[in-house]
Amino acid sequence: MRVVQVLPALWSGGVERGTVDSAIELAKRGHEAIVVSNGGPLVTHLEDAGVRHIQRPVHRKSPRSFGQIAPMRRLLRELAPDIVHVRSRMPAWITRLARQTLPAPERPALISTFHGMHSVSGYSAIMAKSDHIIAVSDCVRRYVLDNYRVHPDDLTTIQRGVDPAVFYPSVPDERWRQQLEADYPALAGKRIILMPGRLSRWKGQHAFLEAMARVFQREPDCHGLLVGGADPGKQHYEQELRTHARALGVEDQIHFLGPREDMANLYRRATIVCHLSSRPEPFGRTVTEALACGTPVVAYRRGGAAESLKACFPQGLVPPDDVNAVVDRLHHMLRHPPSIAPLPAPFHLESQVDATIAVYGQILARRATGRGP
Repeated sequence: MRVVQVLPALWSGGVERGTVDSAIELAKRGHEAIVVSNGGPLVTHLEDAGVRHIQRPVHRKSPRSFGQIAPMRRLLRELAPDIVHVRSRMPAWITRLARQTLPAPERPALISTFHGMHSVSGYSAIMAKSDHIIAVSDCVRRYVLDNYRVHPDDLTTIQRGVDPAVFYPSVPDERWRQQLEADYPALAGKRIILMPGRLSRWKGQHAFLEAMARVFQREPDCHGLLVGGADPGKQHYEQELRTHARALGVEDQIHFLGPREDMANLYRRATIVCHLSSRPEPFGRTVTEALACGTPVVAYRRGGAAESLKACFPQGLVPPDDVNAVVDRLHHMLRHPPSIAPLPAPFHLESQVDATIAVYGQILARRATGRGP
C-alpha cells in the first residue's frame, strides 16, 4: 500500500511521535509511507528511516489554510495513494475538500484518527467524516459515539503502541548516566521522581511541585525532574513554575530539563514517573513508555491515561486532583518498590500497526467490491 499521513507539524507530542512510529513501521513492512506536515525536528527521524516527508503549510487554524486545498489536490493526484490518514482537524478539512474535487476513481480511502477529545463543534466534526475512524482509547471512542453521528462499526479503538526496541527494562546506559550527572551534579546518588510532558497548565506540573515539596520532607534523597518544553508563545509558564518551586522552598531539588530525545534512559533512571493532568487525556503515552522500561507510574484515575494504567499497573492509580493521595502513593512506592509486569500486547507498536493495517485492508476491500465509500 501507499499510505499518506497528514498532520500539522512534527515537533513533539503523542500525535507526532505516533505518526512517525507508524510511518517507520509501515516502511519496515514493505509499504510506501509518506508524511505531509509543516515540518519540525522529528522529520529527521523519518528521513533516517527512509520515509519521505513532504512539507506543506497545513498547520494554521485559519481560513487562509483553505488556500492549501488546490495544492493538496495536486499532491494527491501526483502521489495516487491508496490510503490518506488524517490526524488533526485542519489537515482533515484540507485533505477532505481536496479529495472531493478528484474524480471518484482517483479518490483514495480516507481514514481519520481521533487523538483527542476536541471541543464539540462543526470544525471538529470533520474528523468524523471519513471512510473509517480510529480512536486511541475507549474513552475517546465513547466521546465520538456520544457526540457525532457515527455508526459503531465505522469506529475502531486502537491503543497507541510502544516500540519494545526502544523502551524495555534495563539500567540506563552508563555513559549516558555519567553525562547526565555531569550536567546536573545534584542528581548523583538521588532517587528520581520524573514528570514528563510539555509544560502546559493542564498537564499538572503545579500539582507535581506541591507533591514534591511534601515528599522531600520525608524522603530527602529524592529529586524531581520536569521534562518537556513549553508550547510556542507560552514560555512564561516555565518561569511561573520556577517561581512556584522557589516559593515552596524546593528550587534546589527540582530541575527543568526541557525537551529531550533520551526519554528511554530517563524512564530507566527514574524511581517513579508521575502523570497528573488536570483534565482527561485521550491516551497518556508516558504511562506506557515508563512501564515498558520497568518503572512504576502514579497517575490520576482520569481519561485514557487511567485506562492504560488500569490495564497495565492499576496500583498506580489515585483519585483525580488528590495531591494527598499522590504523596501517600509515592511514599509507599519509595519504601516498597513494586514489580512491573511486561506491557500487555495491545500496547505494543507492532499490535498498533497490525490493527491499523487491518483497518486499511478492510476499507480497501470494501471499495474494491463496491460496498464501500
